Amino acid sequence: MENIQASLARLKQEIHKVEAQYGRASGSVTLLAVSKLRPIADIRTARACGQLQFAENYVQEALEKIHLINDPSVTWHFIGPIQSNKTRSIAEHFHWVHSLDRLKTARRLHDARPAHLPPLNVCIQINISREQTKAGIAPDALPEFIEKCRDLPKLRLRGLMALPEPANDFDQQRLPFRLLKNLFDDLCRACPGCDTLSMGTTQDMQAAIAEGSTMVRIGTALFGPRA
Repeated sequence: MENIQASLARLKQEIHKVEAQYGRASGSVTLLAVSKLRPIADIRTARACGQLQFAENYVQEALEKIHLINDPSVTWHFIGPIQSNKTRSIAEHFHWVHSLDRLKTARRLHDARPAHLPPLNVCIQINISREQTKAGIAPDALPEFIEKCRDLPKLRLRGLMALPEPANDFDQQRLPFRLLKNLFDDLCRACPGCDTLSMGTTQDMQAAIAEGSTMVRIGTALFGPRA
């Protein structure tokens, strides 16, 4: 397995290639390093190679890493399910939340966001494949959800996130991403400040970029298989 430095360089080159292939502007896709369950040494290595965006799923693990890294230039994204008793920790220590799918959670994050910090960047998670076991709101519930979030000034709505049902075929991978992109375009018309479409992982990054992703969440392709 290639080392993290080589993996990072390869991924950036691959993203640039896919951007060009599908008429995307160079640099329009951000690489978000999914560092959950990875040792702190891996994060430090990636940071030394210039990676500044990291994503975590588990609050307690993430808080320890944030404390140990202690680097104000690093941006921390929370991408996991949000438990009610963890909203304060998330609101106090993260810059982004990608997995917002309940109004009650939005209000708790808003109320817990410290006044001295800028608004918490949030993406609404959409259950784009309508899977019963998946988190996220139904696509047709998005307009009402957005409207109810307008009165939460300590949250800044940035866009949408989804984790579609897995598919091996490239064209099949593109379909749910296309649906999410259509929802995102509608969102941008309603909320001009939105700019983030968080979709695509190691398995389907190319399909996501082809359909308009602005942020791909990559773990395995960067850090290697988990132990």
